[in-house]
Amino acid sequence: MEKFFKIKENGSTISREIIGGITTFLAMAYILAVNPGILSESGMAFNSVFTATAVSAAFATLVMAFLANLPVALAPGLGLNAFFTYTVVMAMNCTWQFALTAVFAEGLIFILLSFFGIREAIINSIPAGLKKAVAVGIGLFITIIGLANAGIVSNDTGTLIGFVNFDMSHRTAIVAVIGLMITIVLYIMKVPGSILISIAVTTLIGIPFGITKVPENFSPISIPAAPYLFCFEWKNILSLKFVIVLFTFLFTDLFDTLGTLMGIAEQGNLKDEKGNIRNAKGALLSDALGTVAGACLGTSTVTSFVESTSGVAVGARTGLASVVTAFLFLIALFFTPLFALVPAAATAPALIFVGFMMMKSITAIDFSDATEGIPAFVTIMVMPFSYSISKGIAWGIISYALCKLVGKKAKDVNIVTWILAAVFIFDIVFEAYTK
Repeated sequence: MEKFFKIKENGSTISREIIGGITTFLAMAYILAVNPGILSESGMAFNSVFTATAVSAAFATLVMAFLANLPVALAPGLGLNAFFTYTVVMAMNCTWQFALTAVFAEGLIFILLSFFGIREAIINSIPAGLKKAVAVGIGLFITIIGLANAGIVSNDTGTLIGFVNFDMSHRTAIVAVIGLMITIVLYIMKVPGSILISIAVTTLIGIPFGITKVPENFSPISIPAAPYLFCFEWKNILSLKFVIVLFTFLFTDLFDTLGTLMGIAEQGNLKDEKGNIRNAKGALLSDALGTVAGACLGTSTVTSFVESTSGVAVGARTGLASVVTAFLFLIALFFTPLFALVPAAATAPALIFVGFMMMKSITAIDFSDATEGIPAFVTIMVMPFSYSISKGIAWGIISYALCKLVGKKAKDVNIVTWILAAVFIFDIVFEAYTK
């Protein structure tokens, strides 16, 4: 174990790695309740998605441990699962099998791009400001989904959108606000697993409010449900719609993963002698393999989780911590009924709070330069108000190209961005004249 993971060489101990792995699991285990909850709205079965979530998280995290030797855990990502359900399936009227096919194709492309080291080159071609803006926009998009799921906001308040009255006719909203307060308090107190603890406590609070429904003869333990295996839809893979969906998955996952890895590497000094992310190729390949496995099992894109920083904060420095986290995901498989109890009022605070965590990227955007700030603003604005991540990315890139052109800074725009802007303009025009 010492020889393989090089624990002492990386300034850690076996006990620290175990504690770090447990801490990371506690910090991100909320995804076991949130991901099936979101994907089930697309028509998929909660229990089957729960199995796919746990197994794909365990598999990808183990790959990270053995290929990259990093204390980074992976699972189906928030934002990506929201795009899967609310944009691809609901807004674009596609089947969830269509969406899974796009995820599977994305994973295959990522394997090739990661293996040949092309992902880093693609990432470098996208404007830095837009990368940050995408993260912020997704954070706001997730937040508004959480607010809506909790019944905190509504369009029947006399305004376009507004907060409901917190009376007993809106018990779900009351419970969700209590849950959000609990999350905030625990997070500020730096309690490990604050989001998961909040979900558990809010679920219990929901019982007297009639929000949490406990069935008769309830048992928290069960045999894991069968996941969706290879449920793909190939008939539309040559359509423009498929290309747009595929690109959005690719684009979002590219920057989500890289940003997470950079943050974790910085916090734990997990860098090589050149200052680059240690074993970056293996790390990027891990999420690609995890995405392919997840699609085959029936879940959305698997990506690195920023909650891994919690494990690093308590001393985790190697892949042994990832092995521990993966093991705990597998154990969780046998507690599906327990997670199925969790109501939307309990998971909504997690969505809202993750939105806060993703907002941090806004401080790195240069709003003093209008040619940088305006495209970033457009990206951030469009995502929540259009209820679409892909539209936010499209209008962000189009506005970036326009601002740089008008601002006589066209040389700042690389060829890839020009091509993307042209593709998105074509898609907008095509969509307008085919409806």
